[in-house]
Amino acid sequence: QVQLAESGGGLVQPGGSLRLSCAVSGRTDSTYIMAWFRQAPGKEREFVVGIRWSDSITTYSSSVRGRFTVSRDNSKNTVYLQMNSLKPEDTAVYYCAAERTYVISLRAATYDQWGQGTQVTVSS
Repeated sequence: QVQLAESGGGLVQPGGSLRLSCAVSGRTDSTYIMAWFRQAPGKEREFVVGIRWSDSITTYSSSVRGRFTVSRDNSKNTVYLQMNSLKPEDTAVYYCAAERTYVISLRAATYDQWGQGTQVTVSS
């Protein structure tokens, strides 16, 4: 198992940028999928992006493609989510998730390791 800890959330104006971090600790190896999900009040948890740790293959949701970029730093055991051109509809709690598998799943139920979440608010 791994432990996940997100950071980097906050309040930003529309059009602004934020970078979220997910620090990964515990027993790690290359056979993990790391993903970012988000959940707005009253809505289901939504897939944002996934990355395969071994080769950085990624899958983005259509709502963030071209604006968000996921990356990972093996030396720091950290996954990043760079969010640009933020919109009010991006407002949500953002969660980092992990699963020992080879295929990036868009389903939250697939992932059994979760961080505590970090709030992102996009508002003027």
